[in-house]
Amino acid sequence: MMRIAPSPRPATSRGFTLVELLVVVLIIGLLTGIVAPRLMGHISRSEVTAAKAQIDALDKALQAFRIDMGRYPSESEGLAALVHPGAASDRWRGPYLSAQVPLDPWGQPYLYRHPGGQGRDYEIRSLGRDRAAGGAGDDADLAN
Repeated sequence: MMRIAPSPRPATSRGFTLVELLVVVLIIGLLTGIVAPRLMGHISRSEVTAAKAQIDALDKALQAFRIDMGRYPSESEGLAALVHPGAASDRWRGPYLSAQVPLDPWGQPYLYRHPGGQGRDYEIRSLGRDRAAGGAGDDADLAN
């Protein structure tokens, strides 16, 4: 019987060792641990910035509504009065928003109060990321 001798291995290996793979996984894990929290911080800041911009746009639309109607929408009319005319709409020149009243960046409707607190004519408020009154930091309420 004739035996076939195994061929010698080439000098260069064509695979990775387990140690090399573990080092790569460790490096990826460390980078993820450093980059992910910073990225999440930017996302939170962008949501707050978007909410402030939307509140500002609603504020401007309410001012235009007041110029035409001589009053601000009542609480029962709410912010929907900026898009749809009410019953007595002969002076209404809207819509005062280019689309429907937006939801805040966290998917909740903006709260409208007329008259507003602290002597203001009205108040537009978002409860923030935590969707509850109060809060601090990224969870803080936003208002005009």
